[in-house]
Amino acid sequence: MTTSGTRAAHRPSRKQWVIEAATELFATQSPDEVTVADIAARAEMTSAAVYYHFSSKDQVLVAGMRVFATALREQLLALTEAHPPGSDIGSAVTTLVAWLGEHRSAATVFFVSSAGMSQEAEALRQESRTQLLEELVRLIRKARGPVSEAEAAVIALGLLALLETAANSQVRGDDVYRSLGHRSFVREIGRLAERIADPAAE
Repeated sequence: MTTSGTRAAHRPSRKQWVIEAATELFATQSPDEVTVADIAARAEMTSAAVYYHFSSKDQVLVAGMRVFATALREQLLALTEAHPPGSDIGSAVTTLVAWLGEHRSAATVFFVSSAGMSQEAEALRQESRTQLLEELVRLIRKARGPVSEAEAAVIALGLLALLETAANSQVRGDDVYRSLGHRSFVREIGRLAERIADPAAE
């Protein structure tokens, strides 16, 4: 998104401009403090134009979360499809963590800013977690080979918790993230993912 009046070459729709503008605002301010007028100004349009696409700022928030959740699931799906059978799972996890870092604003809104904002936001987050767990189970079975349904589910839950913690640490820039630095942080997340996925390998 640009603020100089020129638009990106791919020319996203006006609805997408609203989502991108709102995401940038929600990532740096409490959603409670952001107004439709703020979103409109950031998107370089009128409040009426925002209301044409969305009935409220909460709808914009959820729409942005849905776009991010879909992209996150698609990224994990692509990693699962490309993952060599029997290979370490750490590389897939570090790639996903790096992807989250590249989508910092949207990740901040999804994992941090939107927490407790509305029932719809929470329902969407839970739906996304369920889908990610299912995809992580597929990744584990591809990486580990034969594994019981119960074991795969527990490992997937551990990996999802690791991803969510890593995402929070990264977008907040907390003490752990800052003390390690980005590269070491991502590398250590990968190592921990390996230990969760296959503790017997140590």
